[in-house]
Amino acid sequence: MITNDGKIVGSVGGHFKDGKLAKWYDMGITIYETNTWDKHIGSQALKLYITYLFNLFDFPHLGLTTWSGNPRMMHVAEKIGMKQEARIRQVRFYEGKYYDSVQYGILRDEWK
Repeated sequence: MITNDGKIVGSVGGHFKDGKLAKWYDMGITIYETNTWDKHIGSQALKLYITYLFNLFDFPHLGLTTWSGNPRMMHVAEKIGMKQEARIRQVRFYEGKYYDSVQYGILRDEWK
């Protein structure tokens, strides 16, 4: 859960892309209400989550997948130091239009 001023405003979580092997973690974040966007809540929560994951697990890499229809999330990923690692073109279909799936990642050694 992500909170702001004592109110739940979003969530952060993820899944293992490699199943039971559990060495390839991909995360995501959701801020529910548009009136809480552009307040740096998402970037702060994502930074805390990445720090938590690197402290909890011995992963060399953490990933985040978003889509080209979400430029705010792409900006957050880049702002906190993640690098765009892959772009799968025109695979996300939303409201009659195709968008790219965009994958970001950061290595433990790159995280400050």
